[in-house]
Amino acid sequence: MTDEKVTVQNPNPPGRTENVRADKYHDMRTALLNALPTSAPGLPFAAVKAAFLPHLSPTLFADGKTAGWWAKCVQLDLEAKGLITRLPTKPLTFHKN
Repeated sequence: MTDEKVTVQNPNPPGRTENVRADKYHDMRTALLNALPTSAPGLPFAAVKAAFLPHLSPTLFADGKTAGWWAKCVQLDLEAKGLITRLPTKPLTFHKN
């Protein structure tokens, strides 16, 4: 486990930040961005999750444990930073900007 932290943002509500483990954040960020398509119609989050799970570090995410929480944390941060877009579909779909 590392003591290094990274500050993440949340678009709901804007301006809210949290400090989270940097190693898990960066591993999930890379996996999530690799899984997302570059344009609409994007992918529903369930499909994104299936696509990124094989790319996560088995040391940081043994058996995919906590991957759902980290995926949501990173997804919200990337949305707040304008790196991904949430489309108003049902189910919600996402793509990279």
